[in-house]
Amino acid sequence: MRLGLVGLGKMGANMARRLARGGHSVIVYNRTRQVTDQLVSEETNLLPTYEIADLVAKLDPPRTVWTMVPAGEVTEKMVIQISDLLSPGDVLIDGGNSNFNDSMRRAGMLAGKQIDFIDAGVSGGIWGLKEGYSLMLGGDQPVIERLAPIFETLAPAPDRGWGRVGPHGAGHFTKMVHNGIEYGMMEAIAEGFELLRARNDFDIDLHQVASVWRYGSVVRSWLLDLTEAALAEDPDLKGIKDWVADSGEGRWTVFEAINQDVPVPVIALSLFRRFESRQEESFSAKLLAAMRNQFGGHEVHKAE
Repeated sequence: MRLGLVGLGKMGANMARRLARGGHSVIVYNRTRQVTDQLVSEETNLLPTYEIADLVAKLDPPRTVWTMVPAGEVTEKMVIQISDLLSPGDVLIDGGNSNFNDSMRRAGMLAGKQIDFIDAGVSGGIWGLKEGYSLMLGGDQPVIERLAPIFETLAPAPDRGWGRVGPHGAGHFTKMVHNGIEYGMMEAIAEGFELLRARNDFDIDLHQVASVWRYGSVVRSWLLDLTEAALAEDPDLKGIKDWVADSGEGRWTVFEAINQDVPVPVIALSLFRRFESRQEESFSAKLLAAMRNQFGGHEVHKAE
């Protein structure tokens, strides 16, 4: 199939590569021209464009344009810009980490122009090029079925790893919950390995344990595979600062849980642990120490 792909960051560029290698003709655009030129020089079946209007013009109706740009204002402006160039019957796919409420609103906005919208939750990270991407699609079933060859190429296999999960908004909602679960799983793995490391007298080889657990254990997972790879590169993680970012989807998961009265204590705590990692110093910890000193005369460590 022929489609346009807007946004050639780490995810977008590798998706373009996988589509091109799968035999699709991909018209690509990136805000930075050099990024586009570099990618096109490495792959066949990719056609560069340097204006959104040119990308749309190079597609035959019914057109399909897939965006992979940052969520929020950037996506909003891009959806409006592209939709103004599309025609009734065309399809716009948002594969970024957009808030599902925004996706539902955008679907309604595009419906007024008779343009079909698909919100695509995409998981796979930098390994997606080799392993394939997990695709969680929200939108109308007939549209998704028509574009199945695209999804089959991006997925780990034509018959697995992708599917329509519901109407507009459901794709990004499912990806949001996926990321919340990811937070909790990562936190549990990290805490477990810290406990293993704390028992100095056992002198446990953390990389070895990760390797053992990868096969046959109940906790085997891709995240554990990545843990093993990280520990192989740097067993003590001396080259990494204990500062953990969050993409925003963990926050949205917790907000939605509150809105729906659904308890998600593990996901919520894992999010707050990420906040904790960014503190240069903890005022709450200072206050805890002060309270213990006040009621029990317990020792406090004075700041230098």
